[in-house]
Amino acid sequence: MAVNMDKPQRWKADIAESVDAFNRWFIVYAPAAFREQRRQATADVEDAMAKTSNLTAIGTDILATHPSILPTLRMATCPPLARDRLVGLAGVSKNLVMKMDEEGLLPPRMRANELQVHLSRIGGIIGQLVDVDICPWIPDGHTPTKEEIHRAATVIADRLCGAVANPIIRNAQEKRQLGSIQAWLEERGYRALSAEEAKDAVDMAPGTFCFRMNVEAWMDDHGVNTVNIPVDAVIKGLTSKPDALPLFVEAKSAGDFTNVNKRRKEEAAKAQQLRRRYGQQARFVLFLGGYFDSGYLGYEAAESIDWVWEHRIDDFAEFGL
Repeated sequence: MAVNMDKPQRWKADIAESVDAFNRWFIVYAPAAFREQRRQATADVEDAMAKTSNLTAIGTDILATHPSILPTLRMATCPPLARDRLVGLAGVSKNLVMKMDEEGLLPPRMRANELQVHLSRIGGIIGQLVDVDICPWIPDGHTPTKEEIHRAATVIADRLCGAVANPIIRNAQEKRQLGSIQAWLEERGYRALSAEEAKDAVDMAPGTFCFRMNVEAWMDDHGVNTVNIPVDAVIKGLTSKPDALPLFVEAKSAGDFTNVNKRRKEEAAKAQQLRRRYGQQARFVLFLGGYFDSGYLGYEAAESIDWVWEHRIDDFAEFGL
């Protein structure tokens, strides 16, 4: 039975209330989340500066030993370098830069001599472009004071956080959304399962739930190609039969209307994969908070995907929870 997707007459009011709720949360909590991330980023930058003798020794050995410092180095230049810009300027492997930037690792299959050449080029470009306005000790060769180092680290950390401001807010919002679901469930007697306990979605005991569970799904109708997809919350109702399917929940938040329609196909694909594996009775539900317009809602409804709004979390009960 549909809960919200078949009631377009109340979508407009729900959208307005959801936007207002997100804005209230953002004003109160987003600055704190950003400041905490910036504090950690500042400490990471200071550590990277110590490893590079305050950005005066960006050599091959340093990059090979500490590949995770690359994001800091990219933000320490004037202008700050995007990954693709660094790849183009240095004439190096994009895979190398992505591996260092995202995972803090070196490509295991890259030949040693090739790796040395590419790391040398990266260090050379960054050395040429280090921002001397925030690192005044570099052009005149003086030993920087603690205050100068901390000031430079703060500026670079701001650049790092500014480049990933939306993910920082999104991660904080996701944490809050899952916390809301957990509180709602535990108030009703549900028990959280660890990843080790929740091996299979169908085998979960009634009255249990698991966050960020990898669930087997099918890429085709015959199960020839399987894939494990992450699901934010998997919930087996208190009164469900032991072999009944759980409710699959995807937590979604958005701080503006611009990008939500670009992401809607992701949910549709995930729902289709789950239905191929478990049948059309598999229930895939969105938990929405923030800016989701009628175009987004209409698309999801057309894909038979229902939703629960954060501001009306009790609608979970209508899904049998």
